[in-house]
Amino acid sequence: MKALVIGGCGKIGRAVAWDLVTNYGCDVVGIADANVAALSDVKHWLGKKIEVHPLNIDDECNTMEMMKGYDVVVTTLPNRHTSYLALEAAIDAGVNIVDVLEEYHRRPDVEEDEGLNRHGMSYEDYGDWLHERAKEKGITILDGMGFAPGLSNVTVGKAMREMDTVSRAVARVGGIPSKETAARHPLKYLITWAFSHVLREYMISVQIIKNGKVTEVQAMDEHENFHFAELGRNEDLEAFITPGMPSFVHTRPNVGYFAEKTVRWPGHWQAIQTLKECGMLEMEAVDCFVPRLVLSKVLTPKLTPKAGDLDTCVMYNTVEGKKDGKDICITYHMWDEGEPKGFTSMARVTGFSAAAGAMLLAKGMVKEKGIVPPEDAVYGEAYDYMIAELKKHNIHIVEKVCG
Repeated sequence: MKALVIGGCGKIGRAVAWDLVTNYGCDVVGIADANVAALSDVKHWLGKKIEVHPLNIDDECNTMEMMKGYDVVVTTLPNRHTSYLALEAAIDAGVNIVDVLEEYHRRPDVEEDEGLNRHGMSYEDYGDWLHERAKEKGITILDGMGFAPGLSNVTVGKAMREMDTVSRAVARVGGIPSKETAARHPLKYLITWAFSHVLREYMISVQIIKNGKVTEVQAMDEHENFHFAELGRNEDLEAFITPGMPSFVHTRPNVGYFAEKTVRWPGHWQAIQTLKECGMLEMEAVDCFVPRLVLSKVLTPKLTPKAGDLDTCVMYNTVEGKKDGKDICITYHMWDEGEPKGFTSMARVTGFSAAAGAMLLAKGMVKEKGIVPPEDAVYGEAYDYMIAELKKHNIHIVEKVCG
């Protein structure tokens, strides 16, 4: 099998490529990236199975021709402009693709579109146009298959399938520093993926399901504290609404309540709220300076991992409902830590999930066509396969059923 990783020189892209080469034995793994110097580094690291491709994502024709030489594509691009360009190229090339961005591409978010080109269409029409074109080509876009979205969707989706009705579902997921690392950084935070996108997620409005209806709230609403006491842990954490699983509003509308919440160490929420109140996360220029861009520039070196810093990925999902007339609650816990001399936890959990998703497509284990979110693609045999593959990496998800 030949697999292509777009954005393969980043932390998550490298994890995907390593997994495809090392654990799945792909014959060829292509790495496409705009960082030409980094391409040589990745090839030297992973060896003779690697093909490198300098990438200009805005040259759709060249990207499409490159994709045609592969059986499956994984994209780990950092923003909406580049992500949609990759999807369009994959559709034109007629190749199945996994995308890890926290966007449901069939229903693009209308806020801060990061240069998304909709070809003059409305957001909804553009998303449906992509979906229908992909279906016509007979390809699958496994959409948002990483950590969150990704594993969070897959686990919540599995719980919902176990129930006759769902009254409440909350996915609490997030990448945080280890406790020791958090003490060394402002905001008790560490950059593990595109920081500009993290700040965007703190500012936009978010659709959730509340009282059985789609409701718009502000990011960081419904702050809560919770205790994590599984997998040998005993930690107090906090969570608040973010747009990390937007597909559920459209794919699972018949629930009483649904929201995705980002997990952080206690104190982070209040610090960000203060910055928001001071206008430091706004994108409107003040005397020629854009507050959020300045804040990002100042914070990035302070939040960039340094020697000895480690990150952690946390998941605590709860789904409540009824089965055969009785109350039922299903929970999922995951606590994964970065490797001291290897991959970050965010790269592990996101990259290895995406690589497993690529193998599901290559094996024909996902039957749905078009833009398909994880909750509609990874179930049954495909779910068992993905969970088993993650266990091989010492990524364990604990499911508990009570009622």
